[in-house]
Amino acid sequence: MSRIPLSRNPLSRLPLAAAGAAAAVLLTAVPAAAHTEVEADKAQALAENVTVSFHAEAESDTSGIKEVRVVLPEGIAPADVKYGEGPAGWKFSATDDGYTVGGAELKTGKSAEYSVVVRQLPDAAEVPFKTLQTYGDGHVDRWIELDENGENPAPTLKLKAAAPDAKPLSPSPSVSGSPAPTAVESTPAPSPQAADTGKDDEGGLSAGAWTGIGAGLLVAVAAVVLAVRRRGGAGE
Repeated sequence: MSRIPLSRNPLSRLPLAAAGAAAAVLLTAVPAAAHTEVEADKAQALAENVTVSFHAEAESDTSGIKEVRVVLPEGIAPADVKYGEGPAGWKFSATDDGYTVGGAELKTGKSAEYSVVVRQLPDAAEVPFKTLQTYGDGHVDRWIELDENGENPAPTLKLKAAAPDAKPLSPSPSVSGSPAPTAVESTPAPSPQAADTGKDDEGGLSAGAWTGIGAGLLVAVAAVVLAVRRRGGAGE
């Protein structure tokens, strides 16, 4: 009786095929990591008064989200952002580089959903919003990577090209209400020594003027003494 070579036996391939299928199922069954998503009602460069909505997914099994902090991208200042809607009782607060939204800790497993209104989106193809979400137990999720394929990608808003007639708006006042600082050429302050030489004394004259007067008096006194001595010598 002839035997079928092992390499040609179809049954010999079943274990390998089953293993490959099982691996594929495992890979597709792994849940995606929690993250923060962003979308806008007008996702277009230089669009004005845009409502930007965020969905910060909860990934902790023991504590709820209590605060979300966002670092704004280049082209959006803290003064350009206003609070829209969010969890009940949560408040909005501007920071030096962005803003925070937070309040009472949410229920464990509940995502934080909120929105802000941006005065104008920058002229860019995509806008990343680096996000840090803090839980009641102090744990922090850092969604700050600019690589969308990274382990902790920042929520990024992709924008369409600006409209032909769109123009950048003038800068907003700072959060405190005063105009944003502009770069100016500074003049070095005089040194303490230089400042002292320019001060007047109680008589209204500078120290240099008094020095000149004193020198003149000394010269005059010396001249008088010399004249007296000469007269005394002539009378002998």
